[in-house]
Amino acid sequence: MIKITILTLFPEMFVPLNESILKRAQEAGLVEINLVNFRDYAVSKHKNVDDVPYGGGAGMLLKPEPIFAAIRDLPQVSHDRKLILMSPQGHVFHQKKAEEWSAHQELVFMCGHYEGFDERIRELADEEVSLGDYVLTGGELAAMVMIDAVVRLIPGVLGEEVSAEEDSHSIGLLEYPQYTRPADFEGRKVPEILLSGHHAQIMRWRRKESLRRTFLRRPDLIKNLEFSLEDYSLLEELTLEHEEFARWRTKWQHLSPPPKRQRRSSNRNK
Repeated sequence: MIKITILTLFPEMFVPLNESILKRAQEAGLVEINLVNFRDYAVSKHKNVDDVPYGGGAGMLLKPEPIFAAIRDLPQVSHDRKLILMSPQGHVFHQKKAEEWSAHQELVFMCGHYEGFDERIRELADEEVSLGDYVLTGGELAAMVMIDAVVRLIPGVLGEEVSAEEDSHSIGLLEYPQYTRPADFEGRKVPEILLSGHHAQIMRWRRKESLRRTFLRRPDLIKNLEFSLEDYSLLEELTLEHEEFARWRTKWQHLSPPPKRQRRSSNRNK
């Protein structure tokens, strides 16, 4: 089980964490999610958690005292705790990061608000992470997205391990097209290969379509792809089907499959 704690000024925003798969995961005891309002740790009479920045400037900054106090008050349930600061200055979140976090026993998300943090708050964090290259009002929405991505990777949450493994980005490729009944909807037919029952051919078709979709829709992912030996024949086929693939030929062709090892002769010189 993973324990997830969220430090926030707006715990009421986290209603989506009690719905759908996340709700079932908590009910099954696969994840525990706790909300901590760090305003409760403010020491001033009016429970202020922010103040004007030294040196002047627009906006307000979160004060260090409430967040430090909230972190120190967390029960130490494991020695495998990772503290994550939601910050537009952090590394951009991605699927590999979700996989890494899903292996931890405890995650603590610190959600900022206003114009930013007192710099000393960053000392608490093991990582600063951003949802993308844009600025949100606070870290709550970003934390919810990241938590959803992590929880669905916990064994048992999705029911079938293959569901998460075949998702877009899990293997560096976008997911292949999928279909369900009816086989013919208003003249739009399911590809014949998927109705054939030939599992090896279906797997080959899916891999080819994942390669096709990734090259055409997210060419920026190409540099991170690791091609298998079987991929090269698929890439050659796709080059014949799409002019766009000719531009990328040099990007993957230099990663040609290693030559087959020659079998050693069993004849020995006498």
